[in-house]
Amino acid sequence: MGVRVETTGLGTATPATAALGTAEPAISLIVIDRADRRNALDVEHCRLLGAAVAEGVERGDRALVITGAGSSFCSGADFDAVASPDFRQALYAMLGTITASPIPVLAAVNGHAIGAGLQLAIAADLRLADESATFGVPTARLGLAVDPWTIERLAALAGGGMARRLLFTCATITAHEAATAGLVDLSGTTDDALALAADLATMAPLTLGYIKRAVDATDRGGGPLGDNPSVVAAFEACWSSADLREGLAARAARRPPRFEGR
Repeated sequence: MGVRVETTGLGTATPATAALGTAEPAISLIVIDRADRRNALDVEHCRLLGAAVAEGVERGDRALVITGAGSSFCSGADFDAVASPDFRQALYAMLGTITASPIPVLAAVNGHAIGAGLQLAIAADLRLADESATFGVPTARLGLAVDPWTIERLAALAGGGMARRLLFTCATITAHEAATAGLVDLSGTTDDALALAADLATMAPLTLGYIKRAVDATDRGGGPLGDNPSVVAAFEACWSSADLREGLAARAARRPPRFEGR
């Protein structure tokens, strides 16, 4: 039980990088390993998840994938812990760590993503779901409530109509319905998510970080992006970066670029 982290890419080379003698950038798979409780979140597991994401960033990973052990992604809050005064703080701190991370975070949704599990999925930058995935927010049947960020994020991803359906009716929707609404970006397994993460890891980190910052600011409706100092600074950093020069040089030389995030 706990949260398991599997790091790949360190010291290995892809066909594209082998000729250059360079290692493939690292990615990590973060697994909620609590299958006996269908990966329900309590204070401990929220903190472990947040720590795993922060450690991946500190380690220099270029992308992260979050999934669940067994047949559920995350069935929601652990009802033995949800009334704890520390639970909401731990949950929202963990979600904030994911959204604030400068690297792409992918959710590989296998089975149920309900309540806090849906919140975990929408905190990620991209969501891949296999055929068993389901999504729901049954708070109105329990007397609970999700925070304003969750409602804003859900509406931005799935549209106001689907957000209202999920929140008002407590419906559980399939992976196909979620993909049709835009809540799911791609159909696929954890292996597919890892393959996508490996591809993202070869791209320019500053550019991906800028994209994440700008899209998230748009979701929050904070006004024109051009008036957002942090977004503008991230944009300018891309255009003045060594990675831009490397990307242009690699294109001219017809070789894969070696981005360093500076």
